[in-house]
Amino acid sequence: MNFELKALDLNALANDKSDAIIVLLADGFKPGKDKISALIAQVSKSGDLPVKAGKTLAVYHPALLGTPRLVLASIGDGSAKQTRNGINAAMASVKAVEAKKVTVAFTHAANAAALRAVVQGVADNTYSYTTTKSKGEPRKLTHVQIASSNAAALNSVFDRAVAIVTGVEVAKEWANRPANHATPTLLGKAAQALAKHPKISCQVLGPKEVAKLGMGSFMAVAQGSDEPLRFIVLQYNGAAKAKAPTVLVGKGITFDSGGISIKPAGEMDEMKFDMSGAASVLGVFATLAELKPAINVVGLIPSCENLINGRAVKPGDVVTSMSGQTIEILNTDAEGRLVLCDALTYAERFKPAAVIDIATLTGACVVALGNVRSGMFCADDAMAKALIAAGETAQDLCWQLPLDDEYADGLKTHFADVANVAGRAGGAISAAKFLQRFTEKKYPWAHLDIAGTAWKSGAAKGATGRPVGLLVEFLTK
Repeated sequence: MNFELKALDLNALANDKSDAIIVLLADGFKPGKDKISALIAQVSKSGDLPVKAGKTLAVYHPALLGTPRLVLASIGDGSAKQTRNGINAAMASVKAVEAKKVTVAFTHAANAAALRAVVQGVADNTYSYTTTKSKGEPRKLTHVQIASSNAAALNSVFDRAVAIVTGVEVAKEWANRPANHATPTLLGKAAQALAKHPKISCQVLGPKEVAKLGMGSFMAVAQGSDEPLRFIVLQYNGAAKAKAPTVLVGKGITFDSGGISIKPAGEMDEMKFDMSGAASVLGVFATLAELKPAINVVGLIPSCENLINGRAVKPGDVVTSMSGQTIEILNTDAEGRLVLCDALTYAERFKPAAVIDIATLTGACVVALGNVRSGMFCADDAMAKALIAAGETAQDLCWQLPLDDEYADGLKTHFADVANVAGRAGGAISAAKFLQRFTEKKYPWAHLDIAGTAWKSGAAKGATGRPVGLLVEFLTK
């Protein structure tokens, strides 16, 4: 899908021959003397279009206009949230007629947040997964023109928004694929494909190389599956070598049965989404390839399946992590932290400016925050504030949760340096405390628990592509 930003007013828009024109009406709009304004004035006078954000009115073959379909959509105060409500409602009308070219026009000078909301809203509403369908229906919409009187001032914001959409859709694609179509080996190949872009390189390590590194915790999770593990190292080099990189670590469990601590059968199919952290790292690199910012970024993806065979790790087993710390595995379904901890130790070799791990880590985070905000843990105040601000800018929200030392008390054990789980209470926090012990005094670190935000269930089942937007805004601030 191609996006284009143009400086068009409503008078010029009257001659636009797109399959559909969506006009976004903010509160306080004062109609001019053009044809579209005259129609809006008539609609407003009749009361046919409520001013509440998300309300729409579709007009078929409007008189004297070049388009066969005009959709008027209220966007309230013009904020990102209300603009998103308006574009979501309007796109429902456009999808119904399978429009191929659409123009979305602001009646006022758009702000950056509203422009992002339109780009993201159009993309989300037209996304179509086809990879494993015999007769998949690809996205019908091929061209989107966004019109605003101040288009020239918004070019950089627009370019970033479009690039983020590219990354979000890469993340969606890989997270949506069934586990037999998104194995660790295939994730490695996806990363290698990204390395065809300038400034990106990729190394994929297999079981022998990982064993040589001493990643005993990661290998323990992988040993229950016949699929070989992969440790993926992506590097984007857009700045001088001396500039310390930011490292992103994405959990890449391509299917999570829970291991011997097996999950309930209901909705276990959704455990294909357990590699959404890894998918988001792939998505970020796809966006970096588009934007080409002057920064250095490393992406680490420890990827394997968590299954059950005769060699599968057992509750009570003790393994040795790459850091040398021993771990008692009390619950094999708390496997994400076991693969992440070795990747966090590996990250030290890059002498990073900061490290962020991204993981569908705990059901406890879903209970705490639902599907609106990702859980964010960070002991560095400046880094935490930057992540929150990046989430606000990207409309990809997170919420900071505590890291008090007392939350780690439940991880104490008589049989190893640390247990991999504590009690049920505060489970998202104790999981973060487990990870923190592999990062302390080594580099600034943050943990994003995306268990509630990485995918949707029910009728809208599918990956969201979060938190690609948040990460890109943080990296390129």
